[in-house]
Amino acid sequence: MAYEKESKVILDAIGGKENIEEMGHCATRLRLSLKDESIVDEKTLNDLDVVKGTFSTADQYQIIIGSGTVNQVYAQIDQLTGGASQSEEKSETTEKKEKKKGNPLQRFVKMLSDIFVPIIPAIVAGGLLMGLNNIFTAKGIFAEGQSLVDMYPHFAQFANMINIFASAPFALLPILIGFSAAKRFGGNAFLGAALGAIMVHPDLMNGYTYPAALADGDPIPKWEFLGLSIAQVGYQGQVLPILVSSYILATLERGLRRIIPTVLDNLLTPLFAIFITSFVTFLFVGPLTRTMGYWLTDGLTFLYEAGGAIGGFIFGLFYAPIVITGMHHSFIAIETSLIAEQAKTGGSFIFPIAAMSNMAQGGAALAAFMLIKQNKKLKGVASAAGVSAVLGITEPAMFGVNLKLRYPFIGAMVGSALGAAYVSFFQVKATALGAAGIPGVISIAPGSWTHYIIGMCIAFVMSIVVTLVLSKRKKYQNAEEL
Repeated sequence: MAYEKESKVILDAIGGKENIEEMGHCATRLRLSLKDESIVDEKTLNDLDVVKGTFSTADQYQIIIGSGTVNQVYAQIDQLTGGASQSEEKSETTEKKEKKKGNPLQRFVKMLSDIFVPIIPAIVAGGLLMGLNNIFTAKGIFAEGQSLVDMYPHFAQFANMINIFASAPFALLPILIGFSAAKRFGGNAFLGAALGAIMVHPDLMNGYTYPAALADGDPIPKWEFLGLSIAQVGYQGQVLPILVSSYILATLERGLRRIIPTVLDNLLTPLFAIFITSFVTFLFVGPLTRTMGYWLTDGLTFLYEAGGAIGGFIFGLFYAPIVITGMHHSFIAIETSLIAEQAKTGGSFIFPIAAMSNMAQGGAALAAFMLIKQNKKLKGVASAAGVSAVLGITEPAMFGVNLKLRYPFIGAMVGSALGAAYVSFFQVKATALGAAGIPGVISIAPGSWTHYIIGMCIAFVMSIVVTLVLSKRKKYQNAEEL
């Protein structure tokens, strides 16, 4: 099987099955919670062609392998460990240890990462389809004042079908988040999905039309009984309400399982957990968190628009260091909200800045490729990682090359800041999620495509220039890797 030999070497180098507490992977990295990181043989790992680099952050040891390949290596290691590395039923000792790991902010970011990383493929698929729909329906791309559908009406039904495919993951987002969040909080994932489905039930007033109806003074349907008046409003595209409700659901479910007799557990626990959580959600948790979500997205949009180029420069400068800490995973929740509410927000401003950072990391890695003379493996990694970064997968470039050599990382930060300042000045926003790089152009509002492309060019070219300039400094000229 593919990568069987390499997987065995990796497993031995990290201390074997016995040293693994938990194992998972993202698009490019193996993510390991190890009992003892000090016994990891990093030299053996870094000597493997399949390994692009290693690093440790937030009590997680991560091995950079690359898009596609990481899935195969993970499957091999999972098979070698008998699946014990990620058993869903964790011991109480392990759970207590995990709760103590890191500071509160790190634990919060890890929680969001655990919830949102598994649903990224669905969000990205919807986002890319939304970008494709933009090509068909946006006016002015192919002809002045006309869309492709206007020019060729026979494409209309096909575009409509794509629009339904694209909008489904966002409209039904609470189902995806409910499944993932309930599982993360220790509850039944399918109860979480059921809760999400209740919150987007078609008989409820659509959550997308609710703000406009409220502003226009239109009647809002309500349940009225026992002196209560509960709005019959759905939560399409909402993030915060389902997150909080899933936590309540999982906590309530665990509590009920302790007190309900085993013989009645499978019957009564799901019944009471879903009914009580749903009632509480529509009564006050949902309306409160919906309002908080509006405040958050409105506040962030205001800061972005008021900050202009200066705000974009600062965000772009520090975006890569934020990625190192893993805190960028918390942005997924914000971006999803911004895009789901794009009628108000105009879309996500985070995506274009992330794309500038990725382009800059790619440029810096390719500059390193031009400079590296002696280390053939690193030179090969730099070329492949540079191309990967401009296509939206940045970890091999960032961790495998730029951070190792230091000065390319500085060059990438500068390039990212300049590109981000440019796109922020022209208020470039994404109307969908996708690969934050060259392919990401279809995720951008069509009217901003030109500024997005110019911003990418600025980030890419300036990162190369700054990296080449820094390489002339004496402190970097004799780097061991060159």
